[in-house]
Amino acid sequence: MYEVLSELNKTSGVTGSMVVGADGIVIAADLDASLESETVGALAAAITSNIQKSLGRLNTPAPRQVTIEADDGKLFFTDADLGILVVTTEQSVNIGLIRLEIKNAINRLKESVPH
Repeated sequence: MYEVLSELNKTSGVTGSMVVGADGIVIAADLDASLESETVGALAAAITSNIQKSLGRLNTPAPRQVTIEADDGKLFFTDADLGILVVTTEQSVNIGLIRLEIKNAINRLKESVPH
């Protein structure tokens, strides 16, 4: 799992990545030292849970990915079945490239987990 995160982090503009359980517990992390993995994990779980509940009230299916754009970067929260794949990036990142790399990383993560 750490190998997949390390490879993902080599993508231009990516500053870190991690896998978090739906409960916010960090499963694996390779984040920039300036970010606390437990805090990011709790944030990812809370945001995705709230969005899922809100969309459920509208009878809308849960999203596969949530993107948050801030002044200093972007956060991508993506459903990876085994948890939430969190990717942190620079502000000016190529979003199409990041989404493709996230999709590839999720496929590799699924292959690495025994069934």
